[in-house]
Amino acid sequence: MEIQFLGTGAGQPSKQRNVSSVALKLLDELNEIWLFDVGEATQHQILRTNIRLRKITKIFISHNHGDHIFGLPGLLSTRSFQGDVGPLTIYGPAGIEQFVKISLKVSRTKVSYPIKFVELSKPGLICQDKGFRVYTDRLDHRIPSFGFRVVEDSHPGELLIDKLAKYNIPNGPLLGKLKRGEQVTLADGTVLNGKDFLGAEKPGRIVTIIYDTRSTPSIARLAKDADVLVHESTFAGNEAKMAHSYYHSTSVQAAKIAKEENVKKLCLSHISARYMGSKAKKLESQAKKVFPNTILVNDFDQVNIPMKGSEE
Repeated sequence: MEIQFLGTGAGQPSKQRNVSSVALKLLDELNEIWLFDVGEATQHQILRTNIRLRKITKIFISHNHGDHIFGLPGLLSTRSFQGDVGPLTIYGPAGIEQFVKISLKVSRTKVSYPIKFVELSKPGLICQDKGFRVYTDRLDHRIPSFGFRVVEDSHPGELLIDKLAKYNIPNGPLLGKLKRGEQVTLADGTVLNGKDFLGAEKPGRIVTIIYDTRSTPSIARLAKDADVLVHESTFAGNEAKMAHSYYHSTSVQAAKIAKEENVKKLCLSHISARYMGSKAKKLESQAKKVFPNTILVNDFDQVNIPMKGSEE
């Protein structure tokens, strides 16, 4: 599991940062990539990565402001030229289906694959697929805005080979069944329960993505125990009043959530163009005083999320 940032800027593109888009790479797990928001020129950003449009199967849209959705029509059109790409599902607030369909209709664009739309309206589970669940909750922005929590199912414990050694079981189907926790009968009639030979389950990983919002209680629910929290940081820590008036958050507010909700790593994104170069580092340094494991992300940065219990 890996996150790649395709756009980390706020409001409008700049020479340093494109507008919002995050790719959650689930290539080892599902052979799929999920996008979170598709700002203008996202497909151009993708050309500078190893991402293939045919691998994108789900797109989650936080809200319908232009810097988060203007890249959708072009990306959807180009995906049609990638061969037999399969269906795609778009999750987003009311209006996203209308935006996509009108854009494609007016431009007389035909896509070669089915697009399913899932309208977000209330908190809860919105997607359950192949060992992953995605939850959403309302945020506090000028227009309806949603945060996302991706939860991976727990993984079975490893087969305790040393514990099985005395049974002299050869490699083959019996070991496979035991590894799946099933019951097997050996040639001498001995019955073994696979569950007795498995180590402890490994908890799944959690990724939370929070775009445009004021500080609000729903963020804590989405972020709790996350391995990685991607949180907007449009304003510096000493600009809380301004952030509130513009329906955004500060780097320090993001850091407080990370600290209070047992987050493992905080990624600050959605950076205002007012913060260039060393000024942007100010956001990171302020947040680190509250939550040390904070990074200010840039376009094309990648964050690996290892299995729990393994080395990063």
